Amino acid sequence: MKNLFVFSIVIVTLFFSCTNSPNKKGRLAKAFRENKNGWINVHLEGSPSDIGYQHGYLLANDIDTSIRAIAFYLEHETHRDWQFYHRAAQNFLWNNLDREYKDEINGIVEGLQAQNIKYDSLDITAYNAMEELAFYYVPMLDNIAKPGSGNNKAPGNCSAFIATGSYTKDGKIVMGHNNWTEYIIGQHWNVIADIVPSNGHHIIMDCMPGFIHSGDDFVISDNGILITETTITQFYLFDSTGLPEFMRARKASQYSNSIDDVIKIFTTGNNGGYANDWLIGDTKTNEVAKLELGLKDYQVWRSKDTAIIGSNFPSDPTLIKEETTFNVNDSTTSPNARKKRMEQLVLIDLKGKLDAESGKQVEGDHVDALQNKDANNRCVICGHIDEDAKGCSEWSLAPFYPMGAVQGKVTTADLAKEMKLWAHMGHPCGADFIGEKFYKLHPEYEWQSKYLNNMLSYPWTLFSSSK
Repeated sequence: MKNLFVFSIVIVTLFFSCTNSPNKKGRLAKAFRENKNGWINVHLEGSPSDIGYQHGYLLANDIDTSIRAIAFYLEHETHRDWQFYHRAAQNFLWNNLDREYKDEINGIVEGLQAQNIKYDSLDITAYNAMEELAFYYVPMLDNIAKPGSGNNKAPGNCSAFIATGSYTKDGKIVMGHNNWTEYIIGQHWNVIADIVPSNGHHIIMDCMPGFIHSGDDFVISDNGILITETTITQFYLFDSTGLPEFMRARKASQYSNSIDDVIKIFTTGNNGGYANDWLIGDTKTNEVAKLELGLKDYQVWRSKDTAIIGSNFPSDPTLIKEETTFNVNDSTTSPNARKKRMEQLVLIDLKGKLDAESGKQVEGDHVDALQNKDANNRCVICGHIDEDAKGCSEWSLAPFYPMGAVQGKVTTADLAKEMKLWAHMGHPCGADFIGEKFYKLHPEYEWQSKYLNNMLSYPWTLFSSSK
């Protein structure tokens, strides 16, 4: 009898252990993670809470490392500690989130806690909103304290294009994007997230670990909607009562059935945060569009036979005048120099030839259109400000600041139909950033070595949905 009793206790213990495990509860049953060529490829599926839990559980250490690096960087560069950003999330972000995205963020926190990593929902909200808080909300506060002091803070990140009709090899849509950001941040923009939500559309996108949106914005939906963007340089308005940009970006990706839907979601409740030129495509109609979205002003251009480029330059004269300090006439700025090269490359040299392979060529291009020769600096599409003796004054970056193109993505209508994209981690040109070598040459940036060592370049890799 004694042995039977002990056996029964063992069986009962195993039963409760199994039923309480994440896999047996089903929360991780459909999810997986794979490391591939510098990327973390993750599949998430289910309710908002389960998607969040899967995300937090599978990427727990990556989320922790990324938040630590971001908090460190922001405190140094914006002179606000993480508690400031946490309070901002509490004061005006959290209550403006839809229930669905609160549930997903709460799920991320639960997944992290299951891995013994302690953050709360406001931490994850502030982290998702880092761009709009650090580069739009903080400059707004600076301008209130000292008028004009925050007008040069909104950075210009990314080089992108979207093309269709006579501009592409097969007449269908081709889209490309590379992410420009500080290397200390960009090294963590290394997730390919394949998300199958219980409501809305299946999406695949690049993002940072712990983001519910892409952040640098390269997204494909199973309804044929493609979205990317480049930031508007030196934009300085922000409305803290509006809906967070990161939520509108996720919502547009997940729920849009048309270009008009994308525009409506982005413009409804717009807070001006992370002001962008949004490049949008609909493979069902073969139409592409650009939504230039400020706070007070926005403009839309659309066509079934065009190529639209982005390199952080605004186009609408009213928006430029009322909402930016950007000088459209200074050809030496990074946005204007890259615009000149993108026009030459995408609109002329590669017209009628654009496909996935030539898209990769665009995003890794190193021709300085001002000098008409190859270079490694702020003026090339695959930027290397860490090698530029002039830095980038329009983004308040000193000479040789470790910032530039940190990764790239390309897709086509045919690839998007199969939920596929090409992605390249590290400089799309193939160059590595080696911290030890860099800090010897530029010890003024050695403070970043706590979280930035090497940013290696990997091969272009094809990713696809696992559904």
